[in-house]
Amino acid sequence: MPEITIAPARGLGGAVQPPGDKSISHRCAMLAAIADGRSQLSHYSSGADCHSTLACLRALGVEIEAQSDGTVAIAGAGLHGLRAPAATLDAGNSGTTLRLLSGILAAQPFASAIGGDASLNRRPMRRILEPLGRMGARIAAAAGDTPPLRFTPAAEGLQGIAYAPPMASAQVKSAILLAGLYARGETRVQEALPTRDHTEVLLHAMGAPLEALGQGEIRLHGPVEKLRPLENYRVPGDPSAAAFFLCAAAGFADADLTVEEVSLNPKRAALLDVLARLGARAQVLTLEERAGELAGSLRLTGAKALGGTTIAGAEAVALIDEAPILAVLATRTRDGIEFRDMAELRVKESDRIAAIAHNLRALGASCEERADGMFVPGGQKLHGARLRSGHDHRIAMAFAIAALWAEGESVIEDPECAAISYPAFYEDLARLAQR
Repeated sequence: MPEITIAPARGLGGAVQPPGDKSISHRCAMLAAIADGRSQLSHYSSGADCHSTLACLRALGVEIEAQSDGTVAIAGAGLHGLRAPAATLDAGNSGTTLRLLSGILAAQPFASAIGGDASLNRRPMRRILEPLGRMGARIAAAAGDTPPLRFTPAAEGLQGIAYAPPMASAQVKSAILLAGLYARGETRVQEALPTRDHTEVLLHAMGAPLEALGQGEIRLHGPVEKLRPLENYRVPGDPSAAAFFLCAAAGFADADLTVEEVSLNPKRAALLDVLARLGARAQVLTLEERAGELAGSLRLTGAKALGGTTIAGAEAVALIDEAPILAVLATRTRDGIEFRDMAELRVKESDRIAAIAHNLRALGASCEERADGMFVPGGQKLHGARLRSGHDHRIAMAFAIAALWAEGESVIEDPECAAISYPAFYEDLARLAQR
């Protein structure tokens, strides 16, 4: 599908169940692979990224049965049961797969290598190479600090360290903690700004000696003897996938949207806070806990008018994945949205700040692009345009929503990249959009 044409809509409504959460699915699969016993995961993410994780784990000798309904059964090999892969592991487009799995590969008694597609192989990895190297890992990058990464066994094993990541990154934190499962002594991570805590929640549920001490400090006592399997775990829906339709509903005055069975982890709920500040408040319909993770259903009705806001600091960290769709929604507000402290957007699947600015201008809107953020003024009318995805799933989906608000049809180039995280996105969009 080289391109897709999207017509404007007069409204949006109905119910949607987003795919299983990407972050949780990655972590469930990796931890289940090194647990003792069989794990059963349902509603596993349908996105290509999470299936790259399964492919890498299979190549490491883990027995995995994946069904079309999203059920994945994993026969845990135990912490010391992985096998040397026959070839370089392929993480596809998934930075999460590569960075987190590096924490496990660094501790193995065999040599291995992991890389990905052209986009992933351009992304910086120094952020994990430095702390893993301090733990004793032996890792060589292809050129500078980019993949493929090659691991050779650490002669004396890994040693726990105390580390304060210079950037807020759940992936860096998780890579260190996964390596810490194998390391001698105490592994400590001190975060300056909070990041999503799915790794810690799952490790605690699986019996790892981990402590979250408050004020951003996490301690893990290693080496860990074993992890309990996730015997019957249902992955909550992905709030970053739901964000596209929640923001779409916020931008239509008469919208009425129900999002079913989505993660309501407090560290993933910042979008709801921003929407409430703008004037679109979501109602929690149901709430339950699953192995420490909160999940439930939401209802959001459109607002007659949206104000404006600034996203910065800890909130910017929490909303790094939602920035593209919030930038699009900013055009529907009165006062616009200012994005600060988001330099990380420059090194995602694309330079997302540049991609957002380009596409907004193509739609006839203005965007003040900055080194670590942008300002998108409110009250802007959009017209149909040809839009570039840049092979970036979040850019493609954000501007598919923008097309609903434009006068005239819009064309998204290379829209199929949405399958990285949300294969059914365009089908759900066609069903929910009212024309």
